[in-house]
Amino acid sequence: MSSNYHFAFEKLDVYTKSIDFGEHVQVQIKQFPKEELYALSSQYRRAADSIALNIAEGYPGSDAQFIKHFNIAIYSANECVVCSTKARRRLYISDQEDEENRMLISELTKMLSSFRKYIRNKTS
Repeated sequence: MSSNYHFAFEKLDVYTKSIDFGEHVQVQIKQFPKEELYALSSQYRRAADSIALNIAEGYPGSDAQFIKHFNIAIYSANECVVCSTKARRRLYISDQEDEENRMLISELTKMLSSFRKYIRNKTS
């Protein structure tokens, strides 16, 4: 979709990757059993979406607010590791899918940590 309206945080690579990861999870949880609808499926989707939401929420604020929201995004990414592991152990996803999830989450957390470090150094 193309829009005439753009927001500064949308230019961040980490934001774009986090949006992509949220959609990746959305597709993946469709193969989970119905009994997980309000359990693991919901938790995984909310944690994955929380990454991008926190980047956007923290972006226009002070550096301290931005760092706070980046920390929350990292916590959400860590939560996704657990969700992926549980999904693999419950045989909802394959070992390869879990490994791909871990790779994507690893990339995201490294980007988030690097950006957080940049902001901290800028304010020091």
